[in-house]
Amino acid sequence: MPTKIAPSILSADFARLADEIAMCEAGGADMIHVDVMDGRFVPNLTFGAKVIDAVRRCTALPIDVHLMVVEPERYFDDFAKAGANVCTIHVEVSPHLDRQLARIKELGMQAGATLNPATPLVTLEEVARDLDLLLIMSVNPGFGGQRFLEYSVDKIARARRMLDAAGSRALLEVDGGITRDTILRCRRAGADTFVAGNAIFAAADPRAEIAALRNASLETA
Repeated sequence: MPTKIAPSILSADFARLADEIAMCEAGGADMIHVDVMDGRFVPNLTFGAKVIDAVRRCTALPIDVHLMVVEPERYFDDFAKAGANVCTIHVEVSPHLDRQLARIKELGMQAGATLNPATPLVTLEEVARDLDLLLIMSVNPGFGGQRFLEYSVDKIARARRMLDAAGSRALLEVDGGITRDTILRCRRAGADTFVAGNAIFAAADPRAEIAALRNASLETA
């Protein structure tokens, strides 16, 4: 599967949101990643449905929404109406994961599940076949610009094997510390979709950085 790059607008300049998204499109981004935080599941507070609606009006690219919230089911309907294409929830706050994933799909979105760095993959084995996206967190969620956790590479490889064994066609996404220096190891381990925030928006040429990340994921040893 070709490498997909999903710029995270958590690191964008919100005074120039439309321009930032247009830049991502021009740079060849495959989707726009939106981190939703409630200040409870993670120690930060970010966007709601209105921001997703604003992003939707700026782009035709898929909107990849990552819910870092407790009781994520409270947000599904509003985010679907706002134009989200993918809705990803944390297993740590989803005791009825099968039901919640089914509800996301009922609303016309693709259903994703994600794991914090210390959460084992076994929590997803029973629903692996039903996933449209599996997100491996390679930092502890809540803030941008954190350092990549090296043990994530092995977890990505095990996640790839789990998805393949289940016959799943889910995207295998990685979020946290993705840079030119880390993306190739994740790609080799089996990931195909990469969230990058600080690496893109803090670059001297953010548009060119999207292509640079994609190229870095394709280099051979």
